[in-house]
Amino acid sequence: MSDPISDLLTRIRNASRALLPAVELPHSRIKEGVAQILKSEGYVSEVSVEGKAIKKLKIQLKYQDKKAVIEGLKRISKPGLRKYVGSTEIPRVLGGMGVSILSTSEGIMTGTQAKKKNLGGELLCYIW
Repeated sequence: MSDPISDLLTRIRNASRALLPAVELPHSRIKEGVAQILKSEGYVSEVSVEGKAIKKLKIQLKYQDKKAVIEGLKRISKPGLRKYVGSTEIPRVLGGMGVSILSTSEGIMTGTQAKKKNLGGELLCYIW
């Protein structure tokens, strides 16, 4: 797998369109960081790591009236073309209704958290 973040976003997108209650995928620290941000922003209900030797990341999806809370996911920085932004260039997603996720020197965080800490970094994805 050449792009694990894109795989994470695709699995979440497909599971939410199929109205599945949860999605399981191989664990990595960056995937767990993105999933924890989704939980803190209210897009998913639960994130857990299962297993000892081979860890799996399990994400419980959230729905309202048989419609997924996550309307869209878009990967921005790709392995073939990385996208970096400074602290003043962090974009707003849908006029503030969505969330941009960045990988900074202090870890994975949302665009608003990075602006408050005056940090830039790699723009991973948009979620709305």
